[in-house]
Amino acid sequence: QVQLVESGGGLVQAGGSLRLSCAASGRTFSNYVMGWFRQAPGKEREFVAAISHSGSIKYTDSVKGRFTISRDNAKNTVSLQMNSLKPEDTAVYYCAAKTGILTTRQSFYDYWGQGTQVTVSS
Repeated sequence: QVQLVESGGGLVQAGGSLRLSCAASGRTFSNYVMGWFRQAPGKEREFVAAISHSGSIKYTDSVKGRFTISRDNAKNTVSLQMNSLKPEDTAVYYCAAKTGILTTRQSFYDYWGQGTQVTVSS
């Protein structure tokens, strides 16, 4: 069982930056693929970024070059550094975890945090 708690959301102007963090419980954090997903108002939840236990990374095209995912296995945390934020990045951001291979498909993620709101004003 893994429990995930996100932090770091907030209100920022377009062009600004935020850093999201996700703290995970459990002693086997290093074995999990960690992902970030987001859900904008009136839209379905979508993949943002993911990082495997070995450090392989995937991003959705819309955030490439702006967002950076990283993990610290010693601290059981995964972070999402978000730069050059745009109003269309406004969403609730969720941290998720799964075992096995890295995937962008949210249905394969077993554990989810409660989400943190990110609002980007124009």
